[in-house]
Amino acid sequence: MIFDSAGKPLVANNTARAISYSKPLNVYPKTMYSVANDLVNLIDLDDEPTTNTMLVNYYLAKHEDEVKKQIPNVNSITNEKKLARLEADYVKKHDLTDGMSDKQKKAATIYNKMNNAYSLSTIYLKTKDVSDEEMARIGEHQSELPGIKITTDWTRSYPNGDSIKNVAGTVTSQKQGLPSEKINELLAQGYSRDDNVGSSYIESQYEDVLKGTKEAINVETQNGKIVDRTKEYGGKAGDNVQLTINSKFQNHVQDIVKNAVKEGAGNQNPLMTGGYAVVMNPNTGGIYALAGVDRDNKTGKITTNSLGPLNQTMVMGSVVKGAHVMGAMNQGVITPDNNTLTDTPIKLAGTATISSIFNKSGNNNMTLSASDALEVSSNSYMMQLTMKEAGFKYSPGAALHMPVSIFDSLRSNFNQYGLGVKTGVDIPGEAPGFKGGSSSADIGKALNLSFGNYDAYTTIQVAQYMSTIANGGYRMQPHVLQSVRSKGQNDQKLGKVNYEFQPRVLNVVDGTKDQWDVVHRGLWQVVHGNNQWRTGKRLEDLKPEVSAKSGTAETTTNGSSTTTLSAASYAPSDDPQVVIAVAYPGSGSTNEGFNMESVKSIYKAFWKDVKSSDEYK
Repeated sequence: MIFDSAGKPLVANNTARAISYSKPLNVYPKTMYSVANDLVNLIDLDDEPTTNTMLVNYYLAKHEDEVKKQIPNVNSITNEKKLARLEADYVKKHDLTDGMSDKQKKAATIYNKMNNAYSLSTIYLKTKDVSDEEMARIGEHQSELPGIKITTDWTRSYPNGDSIKNVAGTVTSQKQGLPSEKINELLAQGYSRDDNVGSSYIESQYEDVLKGTKEAINVETQNGKIVDRTKEYGGKAGDNVQLTINSKFQNHVQDIVKNAVKEGAGNQNPLMTGGYAVVMNPNTGGIYALAGVDRDNKTGKITTNSLGPLNQTMVMGSVVKGAHVMGAMNQGVITPDNNTLTDTPIKLAGTATISSIFNKSGNNNMTLSASDALEVSSNSYMMQLTMKEAGFKYSPGAALHMPVSIFDSLRSNFNQYGLGVKTGVDIPGEAPGFKGGSSSADIGKALNLSFGNYDAYTTIQVAQYMSTIANGGYRMQPHVLQSVRSKGQNDQKLGKVNYEFQPRVLNVVDGTKDQWDVVHRGLWQVVHGNNQWRTGKRLEDLKPEVSAKSGTAETTTNGSSTTTLSAASYAPSDDPQVVIAVAYPGSGSTNEGFNMESVKSIYKAFWKDVKSSDEYK
């Protein structure tokens, strides 16, 4: 089973009656043919696709001797595969399976399952809705049905809500069998073709832990008969997995994001395509919640996609500016004591003016420190840092001349925080992000890259980036595994700890205390500063105090101009315990504020569901 951080079952097992077939050591096709025909009269079977090959095999189970007589020189054919092919060709050529009834076709499906099973192995013939009447009928005719048994099968259930189902992933059914892309690998590991197996996400990632091991029996045979059975290994139930995710909080965050998208789309944002959130511990990388929804902007339908934070890439906007300021200090472009620049619209030859949102016309030029630039989200300040790093001396109207290596320099810095590279989260399928062009023809886009309006990132990358800033430079691997536990005294309890995930530092971003203080002060000022243009005012009343950075990226959706609204934050400001990152692509307005409002709601839920804020106030 899979449990949440508080020990509540997230993914459990529902058992149900099933009908199985244990194939004897030596069994004749006619015997299986007879059992299949008897069985279809005793149980109801779902309609399953029946191939022509199945019908041919079923026909030959009874009529093989007759068909053999029709094959020329049959006695001289010693290759069994060749003979089987000739028999099948004869049946097909003479349309001997035409006119089979629906009941015969169902019997053909059963026969082929039985025939394809390994000797002494057990397969399932029916795993859903086995009725009391079917059980009674099989029991009454048990002696006529060698190998047929009433047994149990299992399916996954989600006792604390379906929002985790997306993240947990799927387990194949007996009918589905092993995933085709892994079948050879899994068969080599001892799986049977119709085994249940984790096929995606957490179920797949921790399949080796969850699956347990099979019973092993040594069978001794003589003259085609079993003379002795010895149990060599009794088998072992799979271990339980405990996640860092808190189920109550997960459900709350999912609802918050869904409602933000629903309300945002209804408030002049018909092109919204979804919303995504990640909440994680900046000191360990443990994920408290992964939430997300996709929205069809044509129909308005909203669907759960809790994996969207891992696989949906977006241009995030100014949320990344903290990394750029730190990178500029590491490059020596500015220092903690010398970092004052004037925000002014940037006008280069042959390009449209690029400016900060509060100073589009140049009537609101202001002198800014690096911390102040983060507070008011100055695009101009970030572009000036980039031009200085590239060795270009800016003057209004000048042609931009920068080496294309500036792209690598900026991206290398962003990568250190997890922006534009895989975070290493222990859930398969995360996206690496998306890089825009970086040729000499694209050189002007390097300025856009500096303030987050060019390359695309995932929400979990933004969360990892903000965690790196919050903890002072350690890029932690995000993870959902907390521990591996033995089975408890009952299904609702966790057993002893067999393995506990240890936090993993992927890299360390260089920086002095004075340098980090510049960035930390700027993110605090975003929420608590005095400038009227600060972008995080909506969070100023939260206790404990929050540091944050909002983001607004210009995008295009269905041919119309839209924005992606994002935000990343941590709290408490002076002792970070939690990071929250959100993103809402396809918004139609830059001042809706539902990105910050959803962050505010998530913080309130966190301090209620996961931790008490009393010690931090």
